[in-house]
Amino acid sequence: MPVEVPEPPPMLLPPAELPRTQIIERNRHRYEDIHRLVDKRWTISAIARRLNLDRKTLHRFRDRDLDELPASARERRPNSVLEPFKAYLNSRCTEAQGQISGTRLFLEIQARGYRGSHQVVRKHLAALRAGTVEPVRADIPSPRKIASWIMRPRETLTESQDQRLLQVRLACPDITRACDLARAFADLVRHRRGNLLLEWIRQAEQDAPKPMQGFAGFLRLDLDAVTAGLTLLWSSGVVEGHVNRVKTLKRAMYGRASFELLRIRILTQP
Repeated sequence: MPVEVPEPPPMLLPPAELPRTQIIERNRHRYEDIHRLVDKRWTISAIARRLNLDRKTLHRFRDRDLDELPASARERRPNSVLEPFKAYLNSRCTEAQGQISGTRLFLEIQARGYRGSHQVVRKHLAALRAGTVEPVRADIPSPRKIASWIMRPRETLTESQDQRLLQVRLACPDITRACDLARAFADLVRHRRGNLLLEWIRQAEQDAPKPMQGFAGFLRLDLDAVTAGLTLLWSSGVVEGHVNRVKTLKRAMYGRASFELLRIRILTQP
């Protein structure tokens, strides 16, 4: 009879561990310090002061597992040198139905300012043909940038800025209406056309986005004063300037000098 050979015991693999890099070790120690203080019922503000960390960083370390932190760091890394040219490469490949050489595309984007290697372009094209490439994210301007384009006089915008603003307006009707009303109100301020304020308020209350409707409602509550401010040459700007100067002196001398010295500086400085 054949002798049965006992099966070897299953091999116990060591638990998966993160690589011992400097960033991983820093995250590990930071993760342990944060959770130790959280277990002691410290507040986020107290932990931020103790470890000298931002509150957003504390929330990320508190709410995620340790093995998720390196992945989140990779998600926040800056775009590659090819990132600004991916949209162009994708559109060119689509137009040519994939029948275009990588060398030609490399020369085309190099003429447009690409300073990377040919190998990076070849890898992207291979992933594009295989259908595994990630879609290119749209370059959406920030709300602050859109607001700056709207509030500046149109003649001061560059051609590209004016074109970007037009694309934003076409994509969002609310921004289109807000842009028209904001520019009309800026015209009232710059040229002191207070007599047209009431008509502007009526238009804003009728079909403007809700934030602008609320702004128009506040203007109506003190209509006479706002109309005077948009009509007369006089304003409280000079007084506000002196108030700002006095506050600046107070903050600069806080805890360092007496009231008499502060009084002298306020009265003598121009």
